Amino acid sequence: MHLLSVEHITKSYGEKLLFEDVTFGVEDGDKVGIIGVNGTGKSTFLKVIAGLEPADSGNVSIGNRVTVRMLAQDPVFAPNETTLEHVLGGNSPQLRAVQAYAAAMEAIELKPSDTALQEQLIKANQLMDEYDAWQLESDAKMALSKLGIYDFEAKVETLSGGQRKRVAMAAALLLPSDVLILDEPTNHIDNDSVAWLEGMLQKRRGALLMITHDRYFLDRVSNRVIELDKGQAHFYQANYSRFLELKLDREEREAATESKRQNLLRNELAWIRRGAKARTTKQKARIDRFEALKADAPKQAGGKMDVSVASTRLGRKIVEMEDVTKRFGERTLIRDFSYIAVPEDRVGIVGRNGSGKSTLLKLITGQLTPDEGTVELGLTVKLGWFSQEHEEMDQSLRVIEYIREAAEQVKTADGTTISAGQMLERFLFSPTMQWTPISKLSGGEKRRLQLLRVLMNAPNVLLLDEPTNDLDISTLTVLEDYLDDFPGVVFVVSHDRYFLDRTVDKIVAFEGDGVITHHTGNYTEYQEFVAKHGSGAPAAAIAPKVQPAAAASRTDAPANAGASKPRVTKMSYKDQKDFEQIDGWIEAAEAEVSAIAERMEAASSDSVKLQELAAEQQQLEEKLEKLMDRWAELNELAEQIAAQK
Repeated sequence: MHLLSVEHITKSYGEKLLFEDVTFGVEDGDKVGIIGVNGTGKSTFLKVIAGLEPADSGNVSIGNRVTVRMLAQDPVFAPNETTLEHVLGGNSPQLRAVQAYAAAMEAIELKPSDTALQEQLIKANQLMDEYDAWQLESDAKMALSKLGIYDFEAKVETLSGGQRKRVAMAAALLLPSDVLILDEPTNHIDNDSVAWLEGMLQKRRGALLMITHDRYFLDRVSNRVIELDKGQAHFYQANYSRFLELKLDREEREAATESKRQNLLRNELAWIRRGAKARTTKQKARIDRFEALKADAPKQAGGKMDVSVASTRLGRKIVEMEDVTKRFGERTLIRDFSYIAVPEDRVGIVGRNGSGKSTLLKLITGQLTPDEGTVELGLTVKLGWFSQEHEEMDQSLRVIEYIREAAEQVKTADGTTISAGQMLERFLFSPTMQWTPISKLSGGEKRRLQLLRVLMNAPNVLLLDEPTNDLDISTLTVLEDYLDDFPGVVFVVSHDRYFLDRTVDKIVAFEGDGVITHHTGNYTEYQEFVAKHGSGAPAAAIAPKVQPAAAASRTDAPANAGASKPRVTKMSYKDQKDFEQIDGWIEAAEAEVSAIAERMEAASSDSVKLQELAAEQQQLEEKLEKLMDRWAELNELAEQIAAQK
């Protein structure tokens, strides 16, 4: 079912072009991930689709009776509204029935003998039955609980920014809609909540459009990707991992095309410089061709962030925590926790929201002191603290002023010294942007600026508190590469499972009631350990490495396995023929898959054609997968035969 059409929309802010002439359609069942570097206009793109901002040109057509609902990055709440009231505060028939029933119950409690109120309650009961709304309140409480909100009577205005975002998300998930639009839904929620949300969206009917930097989440939920890049939109009928393959193919084709254009341009330029006179028709045609080749240059690349910042030498003593306990009121967040950091430690800190993860980092920085136990830092330790919030940034400062507060000159990893302005350019802040007030930056641009300020002080112990919030995937990839070569120690609090898997080799897990356990391995290995042994393992628990199945089978083989005469293995006539031709079949199938991808890219604005091609693509990929399985089977058979000789 066709839900909405986006037709030739263009949007600019001042001289900055965000996106131009974008056309596509959204069908029932589409789960579309929107990606692109910070500042490309992803949030604006969604707001235009949702009707919250006008496009400069083009239009968005929404089908009759199609409901579009958007969860913005900064949701709006009514004064004195409780968390449950907000979730149940929509205007759908089901929610109106719940509200009418609650009002009737409240009134009848005050005047139980009032016949008019009794009639009102009966009608409210009938409405609840008609719309099957009895489960709605429990569903609302379940959604809030899964997102870490347990006080259903708490006033929303008293909650933190992250908690308010989670309340708004619960409402967006509960309220019925045909098209749900989410802007960074995994920000400010813990790992368990991300996993729950992932499952909810996988099962959800209707269509979904979302911006997210969470690569595991994007890979498992989306079936389409729209990439905003240099004002253009590129469309992929794929999840994130398949998108990466298709993007690489597209960029290789564009590079080959540009190489050919450059060669032609050089030839034409040489001819022009020899003194061509535009008199004859042939000469004029060559001059026109030269001008056309110049005009056909690709749009300027957006650039790649360069994190090349020096760090300070680190001594033997780094961070030592012994029997640390920290309480807030009657609640114990950390109980008898000990840890000694070693050189090049990469420690991921995980647990539910509010369990004390950020508190642990603040104990290391000295912002908080332990109630019991000690926290000691080595004399050479230079901390770099990348916090969740932007509050410490003076929003009235210009970008260059904020960086110059830290230093006028910055030393890079190779020992050279560059100016603050040059360093900003490496972090993708153009000379024009450097004189922009911080308040005018996007959320992701503020985070990137904050990261630069932290790194340019040459820290040797990095404390990263939810570093992936608001950073785009490209920036995260560069940060991950930087951490690979960072010679110091890293402690990272994160709900981003991909980022943890990519960067850490130890996990410190907050299990509840102040209990903290240690695990060796990345986040996925920790999850496998918990699935097998349960949480609350001893503090020194080590997550075991999973033994490969083949190795296990060899280990478990009986001692007398070779006592009987082995059966001779050989290929059948069909196996032999297949073995001789399988490589050619695979090559042909790969060419077919590549060709269908090109056809899909060319038909990106034709949703009907795209669906047909997607079905064809799936069949071709299944065919290729079967051929690869057959190839593996035949090669294994050939190896067994060779081993007998």
